Amino acid sequence: MSADPRHTHNPIPGQGLARGHSRTLIYFPIAHTLADMGALKESVARATLEKVGRAGLARKTAAIDQIWTEIEAAIDALPLSFDRVRLYQDGLPVCGREAEIVIELAQTGSRNHQLLLRLMAQGAVLMGTEEGDLLVQEYQLARQSLTTRAPRAAGVAATRRALSQALLQRRDQFIAQRINETLKSGETGILFLGMLHALERHLHPDVKVIYPLHRSR
Repeated sequence: MSADPRHTHNPIPGQGLARGHSRTLIYFPIAHTLADMGALKESVARATLEKVGRAGLARKTAAIDQIWTEIEAAIDALPLSFDRVRLYQDGLPVCGREAEIVIELAQTGSRNHQLLLRLMAQGAVLMGTEEGDLLVQEYQLARQSLTTRAPRAAGVAATRRALSQALLQRRDQFIAQRINETLKSGETGILFLGMLHALERHLHPDVKVIYPLHRSR
């Protein structure tokens, strides 16, 4: 992570949020649950079981559940005026059906999307966050990885990793640009984004980034 002074860890409650003409982005690196996986849910569960077994899957599920408990508590502790809050979500395309998608995933048990609904009910504005074509490409790559045997050739595996990394970078650029263009002066954005992402360098200098929870990278 950059030493950029915009990037602040564990802010004191009541400090560091958007004031005057500043823009603040509250960044929560997240872990996805099976309920977030949509059509890939069964494939991901099967692959996880094969890798770590039932006990390992149970431990992983409990750890992710704890992360969401901490995120919910951190948000509840922040002094937010929700009429000036925008919500940005990993995997949510700019499509005109954003709220429907969130409702559908919340109904499957996704704590991430249940939290989005709660914040929306308090006045926060849900934002389409990602480019749909990039999400389709990632879905296809993930499905290929989950439904085919691991490539024996090191070169094939390296190519697949390179494609995945390049796609992640393109997604980061789009998400950052979306925030740059839609988060207004005096507003606060809340970003829920997978832990492998690193979009900070693509944000405009006037966007102050805050991490209420520990950011390891």
